[in-house]
Order: sequence, then structure tokens, then C-alpha cells
Amino acid sequence: MPPATRPGDDAAGGGPAPDVLPPDHTQAILEVTKEVGAVLKRSGCPFALVGSVAAYAYGIPVRLQHDTDFALRAEDAETVVGLLRERGIRIVDPPEDWLVKARSGGEHIDLIFALADRPVTEELLDRAWTLPVDSVHLPVIDPTDLMTSRLAALSEHHCDYGALLPVARGLRERVDWDRVREETRDHPMAVAFLYLLGLLGVLPPTTPTEAEEAAGHA
Repeated sequence: MPPATRPGDDAAGGGPAPDVLPPDHTQAILEVTKEVGAVLKRSGCPFALVGSVAAYAYGIPVRLQHDTDFALRAEDAETVVGLLRERGIRIVDPPEDWLVKARSGGEHIDLIFALADRPVTEELLDRAWTLPVDSVHLPVIDPTDLMTSRLAALSEHHCDYGALLPVARGLRERVDWDRVREETRDHPMAVAFLYLLGLLGVLPPTTPTEAEEAAGHA
């Protein structure tokens, strides 16, 4: 079987490689996470790990396949990008205005300034936990903020409950679920997922609201 390739690598015939990821890219992504994390720590700019690597840092058994994600304030982007370039990390300017993409050693890096359309703030970064990430201590987004951002990002076109279930199970005692419900109440996919957690016994079942009761008797 030929080795798996990543997007942008050349296939054997010289053309573009298929968009195929290996089953587990964990160690390679962790190495890049530590590299970028060291640059960010020296910069003095506040930041926090988010996404799948954050879940990994909390001990959730996730496989890292796609990238490593860092949340930082938009006003610190220019400073951070300059330092990463000095380190030899390639910066890729995406069309979106809420993140910067980079590459190192074939791995993808996202520097994110907004989580689910909400700007990354100093208050959010101040809530981060300091955790060991493959032996290097880095700030990691607070568990409640992690769940809120993941749930608020769900949509009709991107709604993978299977990936979220182990995260919710692993973090359930460290999350302020009342705050998650409050901050995602206008997101139907998030509301449905929280209801599912009650049915599965991950969380205590929620009490139906008056609107839900009325709809049930309609």
C-alpha cells in the first residue's frame, strides 16, 4: 500500500495528491505545537491552545490528524506572524479575516482570532489552564470555553456529534454546563447535542421548558 499523503504534497505521478490523511498524526502535530508554543511564550502575547490539541491536553483520547490551533488576540497577530517567520515557519494568508494559517514540517497551524464568530479576548485567554502538552507546559483554553466554542461552531453543514461525545464525556466534571447552555441557546445543533447528552446519561436530563411542553401537547 502506498504511503498516505497530505493535501498539497505531490503524488507519485507528479500531480496533486489525494486529500488523504494517515490514521494518526499525533506526534508530528505535537512537535509543531511545542515549536509554535515556544515562540508564542517568548513573544509575551497571551494565547491558548484550542481545538483537538486542547482536548488532547485534557487527556481526551483523540487522534490528531489535521492541524494545531492557537487562539490569540487580533491585535497581536502582526507580532506573532513576524516571530514565526523568523523561526522559518511558512505563513499562508487565507481569504478569511479571522485567522492566519501557517505550515511547519508539513503540518498545518491555525492562529485564530475568533471562535465561532466571537473575538478572542484577553478575558477568555486569562481563563486558560496551564497543562503539560507532551512535556511542555502551555496555556489551554478553559474546558467550558472549549465546549462552548465547539458547540457554537456546529451547523447543518458541519455537525459531527461523534467527535464531540468523547470530549463531553472526558470534560463533563470540569465544565460549567449552565454557562454552555446559556451561551449556545441560539444554536439549534448545540441545543440538540446537550439534550442528547442527557439522554445518554453524560449529563443529568434537562427539565423541559414551557415552550417544549407546549409543543409536545400541540
